[in-house]
Amino acid sequence: MSTLKAKRALFSYPKYWAECYGTAPFLPTTREEMDALGWDSCDIIIISGDAYVDHPSFGMAVIGRVLEAQGFRVGIIAQPAWDSKDAFMELGRPNLFFGVTAGNMDSMINRYTAEKRMRHDDAYTPDNVGGKRPDRAVMIYSQKCREAYKGIPIVIGGIEASLRRIAHYDYWQEKVRRSILFDAKADILIYGNAERPLVEVAHRIAAGEMMDTIQDIRGTAVIRKEPLPGWRGSDSTAIDKIGKIDPIPNPYGADDVGCSKSEFKQAGIDLKAEAAKPIMVQPARPKPWEKTYVKLPAYEQVSVNKPLYAHASRILHQETNPGCARALFQRHGDRSIWVNPPAYPLETHEMDAVFGLPYQRIPHPSYGDAKIPAYDMIKTSVNIMRGCFGGCSFCSITEHEGRIIQSRSQESIIEEIEQIRDKVPGFTGVISDLGGPTANMYKLRCTSKKAESTCRRLSCVYPDICKHMDTDHTPTIDLYKKAREVKGIKKVLIASGVRYDLAVRDPRYVKELVTHHVGGYLKIAPEHTEDGPLSKMMKPGMGAYDQFKELFDKYSKEAGKKQYLIPYFISAHPGTKDEDMVNMALWLKSNDFKLDQVQNFYPSPMANATTIYHTEMNSLRNIKNNSEVVPVPKGARQRRLHKAILRYHDAAGWPMIREALRKMGKANLIGKGSNCLVPEEGRDEKIGKGGKKGGRPALTRHTGFSQFKKANTKPKVGGNRQSTR
Repeated sequence: MSTLKAKRALFSYPKYWAECYGTAPFLPTTREEMDALGWDSCDIIIISGDAYVDHPSFGMAVIGRVLEAQGFRVGIIAQPAWDSKDAFMELGRPNLFFGVTAGNMDSMINRYTAEKRMRHDDAYTPDNVGGKRPDRAVMIYSQKCREAYKGIPIVIGGIEASLRRIAHYDYWQEKVRRSILFDAKADILIYGNAERPLVEVAHRIAAGEMMDTIQDIRGTAVIRKEPLPGWRGSDSTAIDKIGKIDPIPNPYGADDVGCSKSEFKQAGIDLKAEAAKPIMVQPARPKPWEKTYVKLPAYEQVSVNKPLYAHASRILHQETNPGCARALFQRHGDRSIWVNPPAYPLETHEMDAVFGLPYQRIPHPSYGDAKIPAYDMIKTSVNIMRGCFGGCSFCSITEHEGRIIQSRSQESIIEEIEQIRDKVPGFTGVISDLGGPTANMYKLRCTSKKAESTCRRLSCVYPDICKHMDTDHTPTIDLYKKAREVKGIKKVLIASGVRYDLAVRDPRYVKELVTHHVGGYLKIAPEHTEDGPLSKMMKPGMGAYDQFKELFDKYSKEAGKKQYLIPYFISAHPGTKDEDMVNMALWLKSNDFKLDQVQNFYPSPMANATTIYHTEMNSLRNIKNNSEVVPVPKGARQRRLHKAILRYHDAAGWPMIREALRKMGKANLIGKGSNCLVPEEGRDEKIGKGGKKGGRPALTRHTGFSQFKKANTKPKVGGNRQSTR
């Protein structure tokens, strides 16, 4: 567990007076449910873009139950109709505030594919029905709350708000938008995991504080005219370059000096007399980052100047360590966004308390027999941790959950497994996952207190695993063994991605995983095979993959099991040239991988890779006049080409691939040979071009039934992942 500790424990506040109403079976969603609980009003109303599932994997349920545990009466309005204010008045006027979230996913990523096509499904909606939430849900919901009840504070949070806390590139409009606080007209934004800052906000509002005084809470952002009083500022251009650790000042204001007794004697100092004097302890000097803010380039500048945008993004990502992060200040016209330093991570006992709240672990009864795919996917899984050391540039976990690993205790996890066994309808004895953002970072930590509290690296494992990084997987191995021993549990699977460069540092873990916790397939994410894209993804090279595969195959054989790795790859990622995609496709073919679904790079707000996509500059390094120009696949045609190359076996993409190979001077890869990527144009394709049999490519001997059978001797791999993960 992290050495960074908050001044106040999460559940140490005096309970709000409404505690006397007790715990609700489900947080109420209608007036009738409120009446049954004896409530005349709600203290806090949560608006969410997801269906209400009372389960610790759903953000609204976690936040609702945490606030309930503080004594507040919490109601939920899930997926309200947004064409009028009526649905937002369903539970009446909240006594304290509205809490607004788009749900577990960003609403734009939820509603649109990476190619900006409208999705017609929604895994967080009953019966997978699409269209139950608006575009930019946080903004729309907040505006409707303001229409419904004027003067009620609005607190926004969740991943959608979190990733838009400052000026940010918007992929869907292809422009830089201002902070979401302005468009949502909200009073305060909570970024990251919300429990700690939200509980403080709730208690301060309940104590009668006005919103214009609740502006100094860690993990929050607010609109201000000027920086907070008493804070000193520095321009972002003066910030140290990435990776440099700020010096730790001596807590007593002086350097340590070692002197021998003889040196004291020569100086005329009587040690006994000095020892008899009262000890005067100097007050600790403030650390260089305390009460300090960084002035970012203004919205008006970053919206038109790509180097300044890249610079601002780089500074933001350096200020994510709660131990040393400075506040951020960014002008937007005559007002500014003030982003307080991140909240301190939850300690193990706090995590246990959050996950131990009285969740029903099922969807709200009002949905009847409707299926909610996201719930079906996680109902027998257990979240064992938060955060990720990886810092992959395309992933938003660092911006949202942070790099510090927050782990639950083994006892808390085992208790949840027992609850699944006893409460989940139709449970078959199989736990589908013990995981989190990454399966094998449970209880891993930085072994240096100094480094943990001052480090500004973007990743603990790239370009190499940090020397301070703990790679001992013993706690995870012990957890797996204990989970298997729970009565009534037949199998415990690991479905979360495994960080294989960490896993190979402890072969005992790989053996435990492969022997007992793989259900035939294990997913891992090399993402690419070529150094150019990998360096912009901040992912390890294929050497680590090869090491892991060797161990995987070895221990699978020893266990007498036929098991397969399922590698994930991303196409059209910034830094990827056409030649890189061809080389990756050749690697896939040589290893007999035929990808099923492929994820084209999706530029999610505020991710490092999105900055590279927008600016075509390497923002992972200092921004200078001679900064590296990064090749970025843009435009529908090139993005489709990269996706087609990754699915080299799909005949639909062959014409496009052939054309590209010829332009690259790689026509030798077209043909029948084993070293060829795609076949020559077949007779049936030519007929199709002539219009005699239509435009649909025909099956050839290259894609006939015998080849289809061969292709399916190994599992199809790939998946439709989102970069928000």
